[in-house]
Amino acid sequence: MNPIKNKKDLETIIDEIRNYAYSYLEKYSPSKQQLKTYLFKKLIKKKQKISNKKDIFNLIDTVISSLADQKLISDQYYSDAKSKVFLRRGYSLNKIRYSLIKKGIDTKYIKDSISKIRENESDPDFFSAIKLCKKRRIGPSREENNRFLFYKKDISILARSGFSYDLSKRVLEIPKEEFKKFCKMI
Repeated sequence: MNPIKNKKDLETIIDEIRNYAYSYLEKYSPSKQQLKTYLFKKLIKKKQKISNKKDIFNLIDTVISSLADQKLISDQYYSDAKSKVFLRRGYSLNKIRYSLIKKGIDTKYIKDSISKIRENESDPDFFSAIKLCKKRRIGPSREENNRFLFYKKDISILARSGFSYDLSKRVLEIPKEEFKKFCKMI
């Protein structure tokens, strides 16, 4: 089921796809889904002789599987690396999970990455919430006079970031001196 009847044309298109993939991998460290989307957009722009989108995806899948066999691209490595980066930025575990799902990562890799974080870190959500409070200057970072006035706003910021209500409440009720100690620990 070759989309192109001429074998030389098929080989040149596959080589072209592979070259696009290599150039993209030189610049970025994408997931398989991100690479697939990039290659598809690149081929659509070029307006190849292939008329069927299914055929284009089949060609892209063969190139991506060969890259995975060469260990140039791995969703498991991508999931581990991105989850560590997101944790350092102050993302909650829920937000990390959601971000990886949006990137097209398989759920088993996401579960592995999150379980590794839970093993290595003690209470990762709490410290991520502390980082977010420090970064956004909310909760304990505010002046004592303004903390009560902005309580609802601060708790909604933490909720949108994926933190539970109990954890958000616990972080927002921390005294300023204790908050400074936690900031030094981070």
